[in-house]
Amino acid sequence: MDNTLPDQYSSEEKEEILRRYQRLLSVWQTRKEKQDLDMVEKAFYFAANAHCNQRRRTGEPYIYHPIEVATIAAQDIGLGRTSIVCALLHDVVEDTEFTLDDISSMFGEKVSHIIDGLTKLDKVENAESMQAENFKKIISSLSYDIRVVLIKLADRLHNMRTLSSMPPHKQLKIASETSYIYAPLAYRLGLHAIKNELEDLSLKYRDPVIYESINKQMNEVRAERTAQLREFLVPIEETFKKRGMEVSTQIIERSTHSIWKRMQKKQLTFDDLYGNFNIRFIVDCPLDMEKIECWKIYAVLTDVYTPNATKLKDWISTPKINGYESIHAVFMSKDGKWVEVHIRTKRMDEIAEKGFTAYWQYRTDNQTESGFDEWLKRVNELISSESDSTLDFVDTFTNDLFSDEIKVFTPQGKPITLPKHSTVLDFAYSIHSEVGNHSIAAHVNNQLVQLDQKLKTGDQVEIITSEAQHPQEKWFEFLNTAFAKSKLKAGIKEYRRSFREKGEEKFNDIMKRLGLEASKANRSKVMEDEHISSAVDFFYYLAEGKITEQHIQKVLKPQSSSNGSILRYLTFGLLGGSDSKEKKEATVSSGEFDFNVATCCNPIPGDEVVAFTFPGEPLQIHRSDCPKAIEMMSRYGNSIVKAKWQPKSEIAFLAGLKITAIDSIGLLNKMTDLLSNELKLNLHSLQMESKQDLVESNISVYVHNTAELKLLIDKLSKLHGVKKVVRLV
Repeated sequence: MDNTLPDQYSSEEKEEILRRYQRLLSVWQTRKEKQDLDMVEKAFYFAANAHCNQRRRTGEPYIYHPIEVATIAAQDIGLGRTSIVCALLHDVVEDTEFTLDDISSMFGEKVSHIIDGLTKLDKVENAESMQAENFKKIISSLSYDIRVVLIKLADRLHNMRTLSSMPPHKQLKIASETSYIYAPLAYRLGLHAIKNELEDLSLKYRDPVIYESINKQMNEVRAERTAQLREFLVPIEETFKKRGMEVSTQIIERSTHSIWKRMQKKQLTFDDLYGNFNIRFIVDCPLDMEKIECWKIYAVLTDVYTPNATKLKDWISTPKINGYESIHAVFMSKDGKWVEVHIRTKRMDEIAEKGFTAYWQYRTDNQTESGFDEWLKRVNELISSESDSTLDFVDTFTNDLFSDEIKVFTPQGKPITLPKHSTVLDFAYSIHSEVGNHSIAAHVNNQLVQLDQKLKTGDQVEIITSEAQHPQEKWFEFLNTAFAKSKLKAGIKEYRRSFREKGEEKFNDIMKRLGLEASKANRSKVMEDEHISSAVDFFYYLAEGKITEQHIQKVLKPQSSSNGSILRYLTFGLLGGSDSKEKKEATVSSGEFDFNVATCCNPIPGDEVVAFTFPGEPLQIHRSDCPKAIEMMSRYGNSIVKAKWQPKSEIAFLAGLKITAIDSIGLLNKMTDLLSNELKLNLHSLQMESKQDLVESNISVYVHNTAELKLLIDKLSKLHGVKKVVRLV
C-alpha cells in the first residue's frame, strides 16, 4: 500500500491526520532507529487507507482514533514500536475487510497475535454477557502478552475522552464498565494517571451534577490553596538549600472522583476535606540510597512542621502490589491547616505514573520478586483455573485481583498477600487445597480463633487441621476470595465422589421398590426438580439421606399437582424509559410498568437513576452511582434504560439520614417536631446512640422527591447543636 493518504479525506483532514501522526512520533520515547520508524510509518498508512471510508459519530475521520490510541500508548504508558504499530492497527480486523492473515503477512506473527487479543468476539453462543466474554478474552492475554491490556486501556481512555458523541444509554454502559473494570485494571498495572482520568470521565457521565459541583468548587479554591501551599514550602526549600539537598517540588490536585469517594467515605463536605491539594517531593538518587534520601526529606519536614503520626504511610519499605512506592505524611501548617505530602524518588515517580512499563525498565536481574510479580502469578492462576461461567471469571477477577490487600505471615515468617477482608479459611486455601479442606481452627497471633475470623495486616497465622475434617458447603458463607471458593468447590466435589457407590445402590433399591427403571432419564427428572446439576451431588445427597424415597416418588409418581404461586409486584406511579432500536431516553406516564426500587441505594424522585429491563421481570431501578448498578451496567449494557422520575404526588419513598449533634436536652423533640409538625413528613424509624458528648441518630423518613429531602437536610442542619447531616445509601 502506498505511503499516501487516499482522496476520501479532504485536504484539511489530510493536514490534520499528518499533524497528529507527527505528534505521535514526537512523544515516542523508546528506540527509534530507521527500521522502527519504517514499521510505524507502514502501519500508519495501512490503517489510514483501511479506515478511509469510516467516520466517527462526530463526523471526523475514523483514523483519528487509532492515532490517538497510539499516542496514549507511547506518551502516557511508554510503549515502543510493536505496541504503537498494534495501536494503529487495533480496529482494522474488527472494522474493515482485512483479516488477521493479512496483518500477519504484512507485519509479522507477533503483531497479529496482539491484534487478535484486541479484536472483540463477534458472538458467543449462549453467552450470559458479551461484555464479560470480551473482557475475559482481554484479561486472558495477560498470560501471553501484557501489551494487549495496555493498548486496550489506551483505547478505552480515548473512547472515554470522546464519549459525549454517544447516546445516553451507551454513555452509562461504557462509563460503568470503565469504573468497574478498566480503571481498577489501570490501577493494578500502576497506571495512576490513566486510572484517575478514567474514573473522572466515568463520574462525569454517571453523575454529571456531582462531577460539575466538585470541579466548580476546585476552581473556586485553586488560587487560594496553591498560594497557601507555596507559602508552606518556603521554609522547607530554604532548609533544603542550607543542607545542600536537591529536591524538586510539585503541587498536585487530587482527582475529582477521588475527592468524591473521600467525601462519601469520611462523610465530609468539600470544605471540610483536607488533601484535595497536596505537595510532592521528588529526589533523584542511586537505587541503594533511595530510602535514606526519602527519609532525609521527611526529617527536614519534621524540623519545620509538626507531623500527624497517625497518618504516616510507608509505601517504600512495603510497596503496594502494583509497584507503587512513596512516603505519605500529613503536617500542620502555620495557619492551622493540615497539608498532605508525598515523598518519592524519580524512579518511584515514573513507576507511579507509567506503572508496568517503567517498573520493568528499572528492574534489575538480582532484584527480588515484587508484589507486581505476585499479582501476575495470581492472574495466571485464575486464567488457567476452571470456571463455571464467564461471569464467574469476571467476579473472581474483580473481587480477588482488584481489591486492596493485606499482608499476613505464616508461622515461619513467610509473608502472604491476600485481598482485604480475607478470613482464616481464605489463608488456609492460599497455602494448599488440602490444608483448607482439613482446617478446623487456627492460632492467630497465638490466640485460638475460628475459621471465619477476618485477618488484618501483620497477623501471624497457624492453621490447625484434622484428617477427620472434610470440606463443607456452609464454609462458602465465610470465604471472601473467589480463588478459595473454587478450591472449596473442588474439595466438596472430590469428597462427595466417595459416596457415589453407596448412592447408586440406594437409588437402585428405591427405584426397584417403586417399580421404576433406574435410568438416567428418571434420575435427570429428580435432579431437575431438586435443582441439582451434578450426578456427584445427586448420589451424595441420596447416600446422606438428603434426598429420600418420598422425594423421588413425588417427582416420578405424583399423586396430585400443587398450586403454582404468583409473585406480585407493587407498582408505583413512577417512571420511564423506552427500548426502541435507538434506545432513546424517554419519560413514561404513571403506572405503565412494574418495577422494583433497589433497597441497596433507595433512589427517590430527583435522583439520577437508571433502569434495567430483563425478560419477564419488573424494571429494576437504581441510583446511577450505586455500586451494584455500576456492576450490572458493566455486564448487561444492552439491558440499560436511562430513566426519569415522574411520580404521582401521593407516593412517598423511604430515605435514610445520619445526624451527628452535640448531646443536649430536647434534641429529639426538636427533630420530631420539625419532621411531623413543620414539614408534615412520616417518620419510619429512628435510632439514637450517645457517644461521650455527641449523639448519632439514624432516621428513616418518607419523602416525595430529592427537593423535599434537601429541604429536610437544610432545616435539620440549622437546628441548634447539629454538626452534620448526611444521606445514607
